[in-house]
Amino acid sequence: MTILLITGTSTDVGKTVVTAAVAAAVDGHSVAVCKPGQTGVAAGAPGDLAEVRRLSGVTRTLELARYPDPLAPDTAARRAGMPPLTLAETAAAVDSLTDADLVLVEGAGGLLVRLGDFTLLDLAQQLGAAVLLVTAAGLGTLNHTELTTRALQSAGVRCTGLVIGSWPGEPDLAAECNRTDLPRVTGVDLVGAIPEGAGRWDRERFTAAASSWFEPTWSPFG
Repeated sequence: MTILLITGTSTDVGKTVVTAAVAAAVDGHSVAVCKPGQTGVAAGAPGDLAEVRRLSGVTRTLELARYPDPLAPDTAARRAGMPPLTLAETAAAVDSLTDADLVLVEGAGGLLVRLGDFTLLDLAQQLGAAVLLVTAAGLGTLNHTELTTRALQSAGVRCTGLVIGSWPGEPDLAAECNRTDLPRVTGVDLVGAIPEGAGRWDRERFTAAASSWFEPTWSPFG
């Protein structure tokens, strides 16, 4: 069994679509997906895990808490007067899924966003798990990505690779240069890039293409 945490350099960089793509690219293995804290989605409405299920076909998913305001989970919990997540309960919930071959845990926002009394970095340390980092293609991504990989390195958490969450159909000069510079400045391999708009595809098209978006030498089990 392998646990892989998926985080981003910020919000809206494509973590959910990358999570679905990793799940879809794993062939012949059972996959479970956990989203500890979902925010900005009403009770009963489809959230990020519904999108992962729609795109990848994975059926075993677990959401621990949902808060109405589109804020960091800790802030959203306090505003709603709801109990925040704790590191202990979240780690235990992830461990409850470990009969799957691969457990993917999608964070909220960036690496150091407070999910409760902890961050995704704390959860990675608690679980002894590696992190896959989703980043943007354009200007600003070098700074955001290097800051995040340095935080992981300082905490002793392995970053298994970088994935560009939305690679433009017509990349500009900055995106083309960043594709070369991201691994150079971080020391972490760029292991994938998801085509812009792939999150709007149907499941058949998405699952058929997902494995081609990752480097053949990279594996979520590695």
